[in-house]
Amino acid sequence: MKNYIIADEWNIIEEGFDPHLNKVSESIFSLGNGRMGQRANFEETYTGETLPGNYVAGVYYPDKTRVGWWKNGYPEYFAKVLNAANWIGIGVIIGDEELDLNTCKVTDFKRVLNMHDGYLERSFTAELKSGKQVQVTAKRFCSIVDEEAGAISYSIAPINFDGEVTFTPFIDGDVSNADSNYDEKFWDEVAQEAEGNESYLTLRTKKTGFEVCTGSLFTISRTTEGAKVPTYYYGNAQNISKEKYVALVTKAPLLKGETTTIYKYAANVSSQNHKPEELVAACKNVIAMVSAKGFDTMLAEQAAAWHAKWEESDIVIEGDVKAQQGIRFNIFQLSQTYTGKDDRLNIGPKGFTGEKYGGSTYWDTEAYCVPFYLGTAAPEVTRNLLIYRHKQLGKAIENAAKLGFKDGAALYPMVTMNGEECHNEWEITFEEIHRNGAIAYAIFNYIRYTGDQNYLNEYGLEVLIGIARFWKQRVNWSNQKKQYVMLGVTGPNEYENNINNNWYTSMLATWCMEYTMEAIEHVKQTDAARFNALIKQLSFNEAEETRQWQHIITNMYLGEDKELGIFLQQDNFLDKEIIRVKDLPAADRPLNQKWSWDRILRSCFIKQADVLQGLYFFSDKYDEETLRRNYNFYEPLTVHESSLSPCIHAILASRLGLEQDAYNFYLRTSRLDLDDYNNDTEDGCHITSMAGTWMSVVEGFAGMHVQNDTLSFRPFLPEQWISYSFNIRFRESMIKIKVDRGGGAFSNFSAVPVTISVFGHAYTIAPSASQTVKYPDNK
Repeated sequence: MKNYIIADEWNIIEEGFDPHLNKVSESIFSLGNGRMGQRANFEETYTGETLPGNYVAGVYYPDKTRVGWWKNGYPEYFAKVLNAANWIGIGVIIGDEELDLNTCKVTDFKRVLNMHDGYLERSFTAELKSGKQVQVTAKRFCSIVDEEAGAISYSIAPINFDGEVTFTPFIDGDVSNADSNYDEKFWDEVAQEAEGNESYLTLRTKKTGFEVCTGSLFTISRTTEGAKVPTYYYGNAQNISKEKYVALVTKAPLLKGETTTIYKYAANVSSQNHKPEELVAACKNVIAMVSAKGFDTMLAEQAAAWHAKWEESDIVIEGDVKAQQGIRFNIFQLSQTYTGKDDRLNIGPKGFTGEKYGGSTYWDTEAYCVPFYLGTAAPEVTRNLLIYRHKQLGKAIENAAKLGFKDGAALYPMVTMNGEECHNEWEITFEEIHRNGAIAYAIFNYIRYTGDQNYLNEYGLEVLIGIARFWKQRVNWSNQKKQYVMLGVTGPNEYENNINNNWYTSMLATWCMEYTMEAIEHVKQTDAARFNALIKQLSFNEAEETRQWQHIITNMYLGEDKELGIFLQQDNFLDKEIIRVKDLPAADRPLNQKWSWDRILRSCFIKQADVLQGLYFFSDKYDEETLRRNYNFYEPLTVHESSLSPCIHAILASRLGLEQDAYNFYLRTSRLDLDDYNNDTEDGCHITSMAGTWMSVVEGFAGMHVQNDTLSFRPFLPEQWISYSFNIRFRESMIKIKVDRGGGAFSNFSAVPVTISVFGHAYTIAPSASQTVKYPDNK
């Protein structure tokens, strides 16, 4: 665990430059706006250790799968988000010496991610080998107002000399992915041009044929004793052109007492949103628009837009600066990764902060991200996440067919960009089929939360039938048990492969079939014409298929140990040597870096919530003692070596009154990347698990969940905090919740009355009114 980020409520601050931490910081200080994003690479040349990363949403490449042996059903490729053209680059030469923080003496280094206003600022003093000293301040952002654009302000002030600076603002498309399986570069050049102070480079991806035009325009200004010289550019800029690279070179004076600033306005315009033949013109239009605004106006608009986002999504914590910083960092990264404006886009586990996991869509979206967007954004944002899956239903049916399933059975992929499975680990591709259930659960969760029952009619039922058909074919009847069983699966605990009767997977399968039958009845009753059209379209034999589903539901084998009072994670789990994590030598952790895979698979240790994931999803179905017995058995065996694990345990610990456990798990998930708990932040931040931080507070500490179409709360206050508060959207309402030592205050900012339940008691709050609820006497 690292501890170099300075605690601050609204800023992520790094003071002092440590090259060994640079890749970690590049992840932490990343920027994005839903359409594009970038790691916190330096604008100027840096020859030290770095992981370059610029990304354009929705643009990917099917990199050839690299396996030592091939089996029928293997995906042929691993789709990955591409490292795109580097638009932030500004070469800086002072006199005849290149500015490079790897070769010069660096002091007063400070990097600040201003989350309140949405920009990154970096400042430092550099002493070159010649002894010349310069003060540099760089500020940049990806605009959430003009979402195809970004802007940079890069200022240099000489400290002990007069001289000249050579700026080379460039666009470099000769880039590669660090995780390219065969060191292949994925871009071909289409066109480039540079004239005056503008440069444009158009690239096309191999195979997939996405085109992206990246453009930039620069201006330079000088400030003397606070007086700003009008912005201009040097007309003698020299064009440098190479394959997949275009740059302009210009010179400006550096004088003591003056600051010289280059402004670089940039745009990434994709064929996702424009016709290929119109890309350059569209890019020029964006550049013209943002450069006409100017940097200061763009920054002011950026701040205003972020302030509006924070009004909706902020969680305010009093009395614990590290906890406050952690939750805001997580919310900031989620908000700049996905905006919900485009139902073709989804959320990669690393967002715009790195390449690991290929930037593809996993079940993380449905299980972890959906609750965050439901509570903090308009319903359309989450609806678009669900429509994304509906659009890929045909591919899900193809995925199932490749594995031998038929008659419209749908298996959604573990990893995807376009709906096709593209994960190349067999135990996940073939066995981790519980992801199918997460997609069905997201439909249920969205409708339960928003009340948008019409979603079932338009999209949801079609998806649910495909999923239910898969489960029906995936189980088989056991003559020995006289029940249905689910063989050869991997549950959420990936430290177990190819096991039988994973409780979570089997329980989720039966729930999916049950919910599908409820959905069928709803659509039949509310839109008979739509239902009849679906029957015809899907060749759906309602009577026969639902009869088969019900027989499976009634007769599914779900492992349970009556003596311990727990659900069995899978067959023979209790044959393992049961050792608690606390009894492991510290030198053995983390297991995935210290133990052989064979040893891990034979151990009792659990990577992340498995049985407990199911109890989190359906906690209303189980009494508190059932939750407690399973939590007390499984949590001590859990190593939490998945970023998705601590939040689920924080929520369950909260429900069980284990307040210190809940707080510890919250702190771990909220600062997972800031403190680099798992020694892997340099690969990128854990974006999808960041939603779990929000869940830990809202669903954990505040105890919020939907029960009987009503928001229910059972709040408590961690002893380390003075108070916490947040806004929550629910259907047509906006409610503010503040929890302090006295209890909870619930304010209705809606135009209609709101009924909520707190500690089991119902309260109806009038518009613009508040309700204070004290903790119960037994609290």
